Amino acid sequence: MRCHQALIISFPLTIGVCAASATPVASPSMSAPAMPAIYAPPLSPKPVVHEVIASWYGSAFAGRPTTSGESFDPRRLTAASKTLPLGSIIKVENPKNGHSVRVRINDCGPYVHGRSLDLSLRAAQKIGIAHQGVAQVKITQVKTMPDADLARCAR
Repeated sequence: MRCHQALIISFPLTIGVCAASATPVASPSMSAPAMPAIYAPPLSPKPVVHEVIASWYGSAFAGRPTTSGESFDPRRLTAASKTLPLGSIIKVENPKNGHSVRVRINDCGPYVHGRSLDLSLRAAQKIGIAHQGVAQVKITQVKTMPDADLARCAR
């Protein structure tokens, strides 16, 4: 008789286990399951555009060492700045004709009051300011090197 009692006692437990694993039927009072969160990458801030006065320097300085240690080459797309970190990449745009160029800051300067950027001759030619010598340009910082060094440029 003990066998039958064990069967009778275990039978309701089996039904309860099966009932618990069954899929519940939705009723109007049940709330809908929460939607998974949608991943949205953080918005990157809009690049800051500055208007500055730029000039250029060329062949007279060719071969001289720049602040970064490399020799100045007027045919490369480089620039000098007193405020931007060495190694930075910036976009320089001539607002009069819409031409732009990306340059790497490899030197400090210019040391003429009112000017903020000295472009290499090639960079000045690409944006169309080589003939006038000095022009207002728009600059946008594209990339800053993590080990950039501002201390070497005295203001």
